[in-house]
Amino acid sequence: MEETGAKTPKEEKQGGIEESFAALDEIIKNLENGSGTLEEAFASYEKGMKLVKSLNSQMDQVEKQIMILNEGEEHE
Repeated sequence: MEETGAKTPKEEKQGGIEESFAALDEIIKNLENGSGTLEEAFASYEKGMKLVKSLNSQMDQVEKQIMILNEGEEHE
């Protein structure tokens, strides 16, 4: 079987979550460092908040999937 390098949707979502957490961590470090202008700090803050909202949504979806899987196991 030949490996195409394409990720499954589950792998893409997992990578997306991990990448988003890494990006958020980097934004937080930069904001805590205090380097850059006030405008850059506001832009970073805004980007960070968008990441937080996206991560919350993704984590809610993962939680729902886990609950569905657990319900399926209980009925077996």
